Amino acid sequence: MGIKGFQGTSLLDFPGRIASLVFFGGCNLTCPFCHNPSLVLTPEDHPDYPPQVLLGELAERRAFIDGAVVSGGEPTLDPELPGFLRQIKALGLLVKLDTNGLAPDMLASLIDEELLDYVALDVKTAPSRYGELHRAPVDLDLLPRSVQLLKSSALDYEFRTTCVPGFVEESDIRALGELLTGGRRWVLQQFVPQHSLALPLRKITSHPPAKLHQMAAIARDHVAEVKLRGIE
Repeated sequence: MGIKGFQGTSLLDFPGRIASLVFFGGCNLTCPFCHNPSLVLTPEDHPDYPPQVLLGELAERRAFIDGAVVSGGEPTLDPELPGFLRQIKALGLLVKLDTNGLAPDMLASLIDEELLDYVALDVKTAPSRYGELHRAPVDLDLLPRSVQLLKSSALDYEFRTTCVPGFVEESDIRALGELLTGGRRWVLQQFVPQHSLALPLRKITSHPPAKLHQMAAIARDHVAEVKLRGIE
C-alpha cells in the first residue's frame, strides 16, 4: 500500500481541469486487463513516495493546477487516504478519485466528509462476472452499495467501463445498465491492450468503434449521459 507514484499534469483525468496524478499501490482485484499491473501485483517493487514531499510539490503547482487525481491500484484500501485528502483539500485543490467501488464504507466516509469533488467508478463487466476479475472470491454486494452511494449523492461522478473484448460485450452492457439505471454519466472507453496484466490480452484486437457506438446506444437507455472515450 502507500503512495507509489506521482506524475505531472493531465487534462484528461479531471474533466475540464488540469490535475496532477497520484498513484497508490495494491488492489482488491487482479483484472486481466488492468493497465497498471505492477501496482497491483508487486506494489512493493515501487518505493513509497513521501506524502509530505508530494504535498509540498502540489503546493508549488497551485498556480497552474486545479486539483489532484488519486488513482491506483485501489486507493480506498489505504486507511491513510482520508488524512491525505484532507491535506490536499487544505491546499485549496480539487480531488478526483478513481475507484473500483469495492470499498463502499471508505467511499461513504470520503463523501460525508466532503473530501471529493469528482469520482470515476470503474464498473468492469456484468456484476455476475466479477469472479473472473480476481484470484480470490469477490463480495458481489459491495459494488451495488457504491453505485447507490453515488446515485444518491450530490457529488459529480461518472461510471466508467473499459470495453475489453470477451469481458465487455453487449450482454454485459445490458447487465450493467440494470445496475446503473438512473445514474448521471456512463463513460465507455476503448481498450488499449499493450500493458494488460494478462499477457494473452496484450495480443488481442480492441473492439471496432462501431461496436462501441452500439454499446453506447444500449447504455443510453439507462443513464442521463453516455460518453465514448478513446475513439474518433
